[in-house]
Amino acid sequence: MTLLRSLAARLTVTLLVLLIGFGLLVATLSRQLIRQDQDETLQRLSSGLARHIVEHWPEVAVTDLVAADTEARKALLSMLMTVNPGVQVYVLDADGRVAAYIGPPGMVQQDQVDLATVRRFLAGADLPLRGVDPMGSGKLRLFSAAMFPPRSGDTRPPGYLYIVLDGASREQAAAQLGSGRAWRVALVAISVGLAATALIGLIAFGVMTLPLSRLAARMRVYSGPAGDRRLDRPRATSDEVRTIETAFTEMTHRIESQVERERAQTAEHRETMAGVAHDLRTPLTALHGLLESLASPSGASEPRILTIALAQSDKLRRLCQQLFELAALQASERVTGAELFRLDELVTDTVKKFEFGREGAKVEVSGAAPGRIELLGDLQLVERALTNLIDNAVRHGGQSAPVKVSLHRAGEVAEIVVEDAGAGLPEDLRERLERDQSVRDPPGRRGGGGIGGLGLAIAQRVAALHGGSLRALPGSAGGARMCLTLSLTPPARA
Repeated sequence: MTLLRSLAARLTVTLLVLLIGFGLLVATLSRQLIRQDQDETLQRLSSGLARHIVEHWPEVAVTDLVAADTEARKALLSMLMTVNPGVQVYVLDADGRVAAYIGPPGMVQQDQVDLATVRRFLAGADLPLRGVDPMGSGKLRLFSAAMFPPRSGDTRPPGYLYIVLDGASREQAAAQLGSGRAWRVALVAISVGLAATALIGLIAFGVMTLPLSRLAARMRVYSGPAGDRRLDRPRATSDEVRTIETAFTEMTHRIESQVERERAQTAEHRETMAGVAHDLRTPLTALHGLLESLASPSGASEPRILTIALAQSDKLRRLCQQLFELAALQASERVTGAELFRLDELVTDTVKKFEFGREGAKVEVSGAAPGRIELLGDLQLVERALTNLIDNAVRHGGQSAPVKVSLHRAGEVAEIVVEDAGAGLPEDLRERLERDQSVRDPPGRRGGGGIGGLGLAIAQRVAALHGGSLRALPGSAGGARMCLTLSLTPPARA
């Protein structure tokens, strides 16, 4: 049964079984048709035999056995047996009873012949026609018949000459021939045909099922242990099997892409949690130390310790707020509550908020006025992203030069550039921005302290939700130059 496990072998065996059944059906039908054709030919060729005998041997027409010319009938029988040993000659009376049999006595077992079939034959009905076998075989036989010439004063036909053409001797000869050479030739032909069909079937089905075998191998590789599961895309074709193979390959690519995305998201989540833990540890440690100082008798009345503790508590509050904001943004797939607003006015208002809200903060709008720029999006999110960028630039850009904010339009996008004169971005952070990867990487720190990674991550996600990006541009004074790009078309899915 091992050989029948392949689909090609099973299809070939099925084809052979169907061919054998079809061959037997065709052989049976062909045998019947050939036999019917042979019977019709024999009866048609011999249809005038009885009439010829009646015309040339009138002494046969005597139904009275006493008055019949026995010698003439013997001569007729000798002639017929010489020409065709399989014929049987009977003399029928007007009612169809066998009045005489020209041959050995005692052979007649059924002395009544159906005259309806004889009359149909004499009327020229379609051949072949079969009549009663007086020998009592129970089979219908081919025959030739002729009516005797009527005599003066007869009101009924004087009788009939009834000749059976395919008697027992002819049947025996046909059986001997059928069990001999003809069957051997047929058996050889069938064997050769089945062998050729099996070979052609194996080759054809093997070629047709090759894509299925290749697909099964691909599925085994894909479902096996982790390893090299890369699948080349098959060529486009109209073959149904190859179409299934193409669909499976595309499905595996989608699954692999989804796995890669989930792996990247998991890594990003780990990095975010590590960054959060790193950023929260500093203010928590400082706050704990300050509280211990306040708890001591010598430091309980120091206002400076309370001021520092409030500053650390405020830093901790900002970090927690940014963490919640980033988690909410990462769970969003598109902008909700979008509205049309003036982006140029938003940039101006945000810069003024820094000018009046913090002592010593130097933030100014630079560059040519961009004119009216309208954006369909979430105003609060865009404001939050811009605030984070300016806040990072103010805290880490130093006091040597003001933070410059510029806005201009480039086709269907708006670009907001925030530039400081600080120490600049770490190289690994710049590479992450160029590859559009998450900026949450705890080891990347700036010289002036923490890099504000959560704020940059929020700005990066807001840009992505608005069809844009966050990238780092070369700074003219060696500082950081961040570019927030926003699409001016309706917000699409992130």
